[in-house]
Amino acid sequence: MPFNAYEFRAQLQGDGARPNLFEVQLTFPTSVNPGAANRKLTFMCKTASMPGMTIGHVPLFYFGREVKLAGNRTFPEWTLSVINDEDFSVRNGFEKWMNGMNRVVTNVRDQWAGNSLGYSTTALVNQFSKTGEIIKTYTFTGMFPVDMSQIDLDWGSNDTIEEFSVTLAYQYFTATAKDGTVIV
Repeated sequence: MPFNAYEFRAQLQGDGARPNLFEVQLTFPTSVNPGAANRKLTFMCKTASMPGMTIGHVPLFYFGREVKLAGNRTFPEWTLSVINDEDFSVRNGFEKWMNGMNRVVTNVRDQWAGNSLGYSTTALVNQFSKTGEIIKTYTFTGMFPVDMSQIDLDWGSNDTIEEFSVTLAYQYFTATAKDGTVIV
């Protein structure tokens, strides 16, 4: 019977996963000298996402009919929304990181960022259950920032805290279940 509320509740494990029970762990490259930014980002990251997946397709025509074949996987960019506090440590960390990849004035790369191993890092997003255990982890490999938003300033904005977003590119991700099984 499709309208059985008890059966629906029985299928909904743990009353459903909640989007507010997450943390992001991102390690800035050590050459950036991020100070407190590594630890602080875990607390200041207001929004993130679990990554989506896209597999392209290759159209092939046979006798006038389109036949679709599986193509390559692509990995869309990942965006974080960050709360800014008065020490600016997280924003400063991202600014130093991006500046090391391409200097604002001289248009050159720092020695430490000479190749992708120097400027890319690994990040995690953990999803928690309502009891506090990690039930899913996504690990992003080869991650680096490609865009950081402006922070709007306004004399009329009272009782608000500054926020900014950072968009990061990455090479690939893996997903791990709570029992440690790698899903992708």
